[in-house]
Amino acid sequence: MKTFGYIRVSSADQCEDRQTISMQEKGVPKENIYIDKQSGKDFERTSYKNLIKKLRPNDLLYIKSIDRLGRNYDEIQNQWRFLTREKGIDIVVIDIPLLDTRISKDLIGTLIADLVLQILSYVAHSERDNIRQRQAEGIRAARLRGVHLGRPVIKPSENFVKVVKQWERGKLPFFNALEQTGLTASTFYRRLREYRLTKGKS
Repeated sequence: MKTFGYIRVSSADQCEDRQTISMQEKGVPKENIYIDKQSGKDFERTSYKNLIKKLRPNDLLYIKSIDRLGRNYDEIQNQWRFLTREKGIDIVVIDIPLLDTRISKDLIGTLIADLVLQILSYVAHSERDNIRQRQAEGIRAARLRGVHLGRPVIKPSENFVKVVKQWERGKLPFFNALEQTGLTASTFYRRLREYRLTKGKS
């Protein structure tokens, strides 16, 4: 039997130290700790897939909390069944002592664990939906305040119209037009379309 740990944080700039310390306290070897730095919306994660390949029957897997495994209700349920029944491993959710498949393997114990898992995975799923809703509300509020989101808008240089006219008349090579306006080719053409549309409406 080998002991493994799985750690997940939602982005590269988040710190996994709290989860790592918990794994070390449980005696998980450093080389058996697998870390993903990405969303928990699904299980298409490199380290998680590598972990699955290493797991053998009767191995033990630690995770800090159920939302570190994932945030999709159905997929958490499916992965839990896959790990415990098909792979034949034990799982311990450190923050929830009831979710320890090493104990209470009788019918009542399994039923309690399944109920706890369903509740917690539903909570994790709901929190993911709440995060998305808060993000959408934040974006909407920012737009109402006039805050520009996304890439910064590149305004055409003051000589843009003059440069365009010279370029259209064949008096200025394209690369010189880019150089004088300070724009990339894609931005130049985008600004050109906007200019022509505006010109057509005037």
